[in-house]
Amino acid sequence: MSARKVETIEKPGRHADGGGLYLVVDKSGARRWVFLFRQAGRLREMGLGSCRGVSLARARELAAKARAAQAAGEDPLEKRSVERAVPNFGAMADDVVTAMSPAWKNAKHRAQWVMTLTTYAAAIRATLVDRVDTAAVLKVLQPIWVLKPETASRLRGRIEKVLDAAKAKGFRSGENPARWRGHLDHLLPKRQVLSRGHHAAMSIDETPSFLAEVRKRDTVAAWALEFCILTAARSGEVLGATWDEIDIPGRMWIVPRERMKASREHRVPLSGSALALLERAAALRSHLSPYVFPGRKTGRPLSVMAMEMLLRRMNREDVTVHGFRSTFRDWASERTGFSHEVCEMALAHVVSNKVEAAYRRGDLLERRRELMEAWATFLRG
Repeated sequence: MSARKVETIEKPGRHADGGGLYLVVDKSGARRWVFLFRQAGRLREMGLGSCRGVSLARARELAAKARAAQAAGEDPLEKRSVERAVPNFGAMADDVVTAMSPAWKNAKHRAQWVMTLTTYAAAIRATLVDRVDTAAVLKVLQPIWVLKPETASRLRGRIEKVLDAAKAKGFRSGENPARWRGHLDHLLPKRQVLSRGHHAAMSIDETPSFLAEVRKRDTVAAWALEFCILTAARSGEVLGATWDEIDIPGRMWIVPRERMKASREHRVPLSGSALALLERAAALRSHLSPYVFPGRKTGRPLSVMAMEMLLRRMNREDVTVHGFRSTFRDWASERTGFSHEVCEMALAHVVSNKVEAAYRRGDLLERRRELMEAWATFLRG
């Protein structure tokens, strides 16, 4: 192969230079060098870089170095990884989470990334990031792909993100083995099998008796769950609630925009039951923690899994914390005469109709106050 041919060849595919060195032309027209070799009877690919930064002469030097390593009984990929101090997948994943965390709105989102990339991806955390291939990705995804489709789908995307970051830092080359379109979609069940369902919710009539059982458990997790149900708020909003957001005289909880999904301040009218619960929580109030529902670690909020674990201890794995928002919405629609707008605003949902949103200046606070008091009365049975 000549330098001129390297510059002009357009046909997609592998083009041999000899000695295991190939020029790979992608469908997009991008060109890169790879060294193909067999290790333990298995064909392996070692990326040598893009043609923009690696000349034909340099590619031949790198291929010769790889052949020499193989002739000495070494794995060329392993040898290069050691030389370049390539991190393992776990370290790379931790770096990605740290780098992206400032852009995430709440601690729960970060905890989900950490949990999936630690627990479900445990099998590849010790693998050098440039050695993670399709087989390794499938080893992680296949056990949960059908059993936990939503978790598996998110995990796949997070693995893809970590491997893309590794490539951007020069630790990998070639295609991403966690890519869905045109790759894993040929190896795993299609998307329609993984259709996302609603959060499991409790029936309307069962909720009052369930909440009565929750109230018997005098723990911070039980208080947080009760407050979550009474206010129809998202779990992340409740867990991150601080005392300076609570206006007891005004019977109000004001959630700042940076903690809201829609990035807009949300005023939550507090019912008598919610205020009574806050009085109990105030007994634990400490100058060491600003949180309404403090965690075990000083200055930290309650764990993101605390309420879910409470449901498990109560043998209610058939419902989710978020599902109580659906229960509230069903109750408001089926058992009350409050308007659609009032109910949607109680859930802090964004108005999708731009014209309607433009004319709606207020947040229907007083009507929502009546709604939340009616909800609390219903929950008291």
